[in-house]
Amino acid sequence: MNRIAKLYIKTYGCQMNEYDTEKMVDVLRAGTQLELTERPEEADIILFNTCSVREKAQEKVFSDLGRVGPLKKLRPDLLIGVGGCVASQEGDVIIKRAPYVDVVFGPQTLHRLPELIAARRDSGQPQVDISFPEIEKFDHLPAAQTSAGSAFVAIMEGCSKYCTFCVVPYTRGDEVSRPFADVMKDVAELVAQGVGEITLLGQNVNAYLGEHEDGDSVDFAFLLQAIAALDGVQRLRFTTSHPKEMTQRLIDVYASTPKLVSHLHLPVQSGSDRVLAAMKRGYTALEYKSIIRKLRAVRPDLVLTSDFIVGFPGETEQDFEATIKLIEDVGFDMSFSFVYSPRPGTPAAEMPDEVTPEVKAARLKRLQELVNRQSHAVAQGMVGSVQRVLVENVSRRDAQELAGRLDNNRTVNFAGSTGMLGRFVDVRITALEHHTLRGEMVTL
Repeated sequence: MNRIAKLYIKTYGCQMNEYDTEKMVDVLRAGTQLELTERPEEADIILFNTCSVREKAQEKVFSDLGRVGPLKKLRPDLLIGVGGCVASQEGDVIIKRAPYVDVVFGPQTLHRLPELIAARRDSGQPQVDISFPEIEKFDHLPAAQTSAGSAFVAIMEGCSKYCTFCVVPYTRGDEVSRPFADVMKDVAELVAQGVGEITLLGQNVNAYLGEHEDGDSVDFAFLLQAIAALDGVQRLRFTTSHPKEMTQRLIDVYASTPKLVSHLHLPVQSGSDRVLAAMKRGYTALEYKSIIRKLRAVRPDLVLTSDFIVGFPGETEQDFEATIKLIEDVGFDMSFSFVYSPRPGTPAAEMPDEVTPEVKAARLKRLQELVNRQSHAVAQGMVGSVQRVLVENVSRRDAQELAGRLDNNRTVNFAGSTGMLGRFVDVRITALEHHTLRGEMVTL
């Protein structure tokens, strides 16, 4: 039978999960004709690529599974799979709670998806593989195919920091870096397809230490410079990084490498040294601010975004005020900020939490309002400037307009034709309307 199979995937969480979702599609397409659908009721395969960073993530997954369960009764040949971090954390429990699930696989075993599906169909038994075969998956992924102007390249997996609040080391394993030559090969293949912007991905990309062909290891600074030296690469990004490994060598790359964007996402989590120590972050607020001063000394237009956890167990009003002061001192453009939620199996989940939900909510509101004011000031300061923009999409609000991404990761809407998609153009920022930048193309 040559009928094209339909695949529905729901992705939760971070950019690493978005990357993994793309790779799930690639590995399945390598063995069968496949098209994506946004309607689970018409799919032949339903996959949930899950995230366990936030509270009740597991219950969200089981809720979604409950909604597709009846489809399995109507069509027994429908295949349902759960991947990602919740799969890694829960394993066989998923099958016990939702017996109609066919395959369960972790972030490191997504490349085995076709084999797991085949084993399910041959044996009639659900398949679970949540092992940690280090970077084996990268050796088994098909070459990326894209027509977009930007692409993700994963350079490492896992995290070895073991922050007390975080479940990632338990769901993705310890830090493992891909060999230097493998990363460069992936980038070269994308550039050959016309990709001009590369985003390097990992839980802590600046901890990268990849094996070189000569047997030595190379650090993240070396990797960035090597990629920037490729002719076809016009813009280079990375996420996410850790302050502990924001080395002087990496700061020097900002001074010497114009292709590296003037945007850095550097999660700080708190401005209180006492809370940072309880989180096991490995730096103080002063050390964090020192990093920022050094970066801005070599890249004055650097725009910073960050992560904050509000209401960590034992956080006092004084601790929170220290976070507010750090935000005022640094001037962040945006933040991902959340009320603390305990993750099962993490050390922080055992800590006494005496901060009331009402206090946590009030603190979060105050923090977000402050960051929003700073963000508005940054955007307002861009009006009148000319910015290099990668045209990514047609505007969601007006089909006659395009949406492009700036060097600092903001989006601007401007008039243009779809033939410009995937290209870099110069745009003059003309106005800030609500939270949206508007612009006009500059004719050279």
